[in-house]
Amino acid sequence: MVENRVPDSSRRSERSRRAIHDAALGLVAEVGYPRTTIEAIAARAGVGKQTIYRWWPSKAAVLLEAFVALGERTAAQAGADAQGIPDTGDLAADLRTVLRATVDELNDPAFEAPTRALAAAGIVDPQVGAEFVQKLLDPGLRLYIARLRAAQRAGQVRADADPRIAVELLVGPLTHRWLLRTLPLTREYADAVVDHVVRGLAP
Repeated sequence: MVENRVPDSSRRSERSRRAIHDAALGLVAEVGYPRTTIEAIAARAGVGKQTIYRWWPSKAAVLLEAFVALGERTAAQAGADAQGIPDTGDLAADLRTVLRATVDELNDPAFEAPTRALAAAGIVDPQVGAEFVQKLLDPGLRLYIARLRAAQRAGQVRADADPRIAVELLVGPLTHRWLLRTLPLTREYADAVVDHVVRGLAP
């Protein structure tokens, strides 16, 4: 009987990729995105610089992939029940739950530094910006849209409301306050945003 085994080279490649991901995330958190270099990532990961350039075109691409992988691991650890937008029948309560979790994540150093770095890099590099939206932002926004459409069907949201605009009214203020540091980003602020938006969407 012949066993199907993963080649050693594949295991080495996956270990190297994970080490590069961890190095990129660690450096951005410690020294900031501008001072994070491909050379520094390679040195910390214990790989050659050419290994990184063979897999990614830029440090932004490394960081984006690393951050997506971090999000996937976090979601897997949280379990299926913790993913998505809850639907208890109480729209305001469900949105408060999710926006409070968003506040906690944005204030978590493990997520804050790479998110800020990718947001800034996406402004300068349109391709990074497009991938940032496609891989990180859009999946979450679609969950909000689905929950709001369910609320429309239940008669809790005006039939003429645009779910996409409603989502932006929910997440936009949090992003603005967090990104520009206009005021502290708190759970209380998230609750206030939900209250204002839900009142505006009510039939």
